[in-house]
Amino acid sequence: MELINGAYTIQGLDLTTVCKEFGTPLYVYDAKKIIEQLTSLKNAFSETDVRIKYAAKALTNISILKLLKKNGAGVDVVSIQEAHLALGAGFLPHEIMYTPNCVDFSEIVEGVDLGLNMNLDNLSVLEKFGKKYGDTYPCCVRLNPHIMAGGNYKISTGHSNSKFGISVYQLPQIMELAAKHKIVINGLHIHTGSEITETEVFLKMAEILFGIARDFPSLKFIDFGGGFKVAYKEGDMVTNVYDLGLKLGKAFKEFYLSYGRKLELWIEPGKFLVSGAGNLLVRTNVVKSTPSVTFVGVNSGLNQLIRPMMYDAYHEIVNISNPTGSQKVYTVVGNICETDTLGSDRKLNEVREGDLLAIKNAGAYGYSMASNYNSRFRPAEVLIIDGEAKLIRRRDTLEDILRGQIDVI
Repeated sequence: MELINGAYTIQGLDLTTVCKEFGTPLYVYDAKKIIEQLTSLKNAFSETDVRIKYAAKALTNISILKLLKKNGAGVDVVSIQEAHLALGAGFLPHEIMYTPNCVDFSEIVEGVDLGLNMNLDNLSVLEKFGKKYGDTYPCCVRLNPHIMAGGNYKISTGHSNSKFGISVYQLPQIMELAAKHKIVINGLHIHTGSEITETEVFLKMAEILFGIARDFPSLKFIDFGGGFKVAYKEGDMVTNVYDLGLKLGKAFKEFYLSYGRKLELWIEPGKFLVSGAGNLLVRTNVVKSTPSVTFVGVNSGLNQLIRPMMYDAYHEIVNISNPTGSQKVYTVVGNICETDTLGSDRKLNEVREGDLLAIKNAGAYGYSMASNYNSRFRPAEVLIIDGEAKLIRRRDTLEDILRGQIDVI
């Protein structure tokens, strides 16, 4: 989103005009920005045989999946439903990494039936898998490295109390099950969380993985997960993916040369690819002044963007209707019957009732975590591609809310 000649635009399109066409609240994504982020990762790891698996849970709209597929990405899915969406978007089974957690074993069976890359993170599931498939179907193993990393405890997945992965201290049990059932383990996976800024964290993960990997003779890839940090406000530290690509790629090459066979390096970016490409556009319903706070109440809330409430996440907010107005301090809140503060004590160009606001960095875990709480509609989604705004999901209707309900009274 750029401010050009007094108007906030994406690919030359005035966002106020986009709102007039499609209404608000509205998720708007910039296809060009997504492709740029994907390209930057490819360039960062250009010296390595890298496979970029988009973490689909960040944003699962079929058009976004197809855009990433078209531009050379694979995909990482965490549910069988996401797997079917990926297949529907044109991804081939071997391009899909399936990493379920705490699911019924029937979903594992379905993943095998679909021909997906299976990533198992539980000793019980690994044993069931071995009993059923033996050496007839390979799998990857997700390890918990006991490394605390990430921007929020709720999105840190590699620490000792995390439900994710098989502890590195349980390596003997993994080896025992693999030998007992002749399981072919073709990959090792690790993911410590989101918003990791330090290259050293990834190098520490690599050191742990490389030490373990020597005990697995059938490896084809090592998957380092994602968690690359993006900027939410000016001055934020971010992951230097070029530094990461250079140092991790070098360490990876040294490892596979000693391993005796070239391996693929997999990464699973989600937020890094789509966060900055997305904006949630909302309309101001009320400006409410109290003795201590001036509230801007908008026609959205935690039902459409839960990250500020769930993760204390910061999202920059700008007034796209009055970009040159004098600045005042506001607290931006939603229309949900909960405390749904989208931004506290923000300096915004003067906000008037009816003004349009843009909530930035809303591409990841915005729509994908939206709900019908308070029986409100989920918003529409628009993709701006080649300078044209295209509707990629219509707004909910009352019929959508009622669908599936059964009146027995």
